[in-house]
Amino acid sequence: QLQLAESGGGLVQSGGSLRLACTTSGASLDKDAIGWFRQAPGKEREGVACLHRGDGSRFYAESVEGRFTISTDNAGNTVYLQMSLLTPEDTAVYYCGAGPAIPALCVIPDYWGQGTQVTVSP
Repeated sequence: QLQLAESGGGLVQSGGSLRLACTTSGASLDKDAIGWFRQAPGKEREGVACLHRGDGSRFYAESVEGRFTISTDNAGNTVYLQMSLLTPEDTAVYYCGAGPAIPALCVIPDYWGQGTQVTVSP
């Protein structure tokens, strides 16, 4: 069974940076893609960044492109989301998810972490 656990969330001021980490364990290599999602109160969960394991392709939502970077460590066991130039609109619970790679959506997760809260103050 694949296990995912997020960490690194917290409170930052607008314009600041945070790095989130998603630690994977178990049968992670059989998952085609892994991504970061976020959900703000009263809003739908949205994908923000995604990585395809097969070819290393990276994808970003327009709202975060140029500000967020998804990456992995050398072993591929930890996936990071480096966030910079944060704004209050980035405030949300951030989740990592792994599952099949989908060309149009990058990933449809069938495994999720527990989420980590990111709060950006004005």
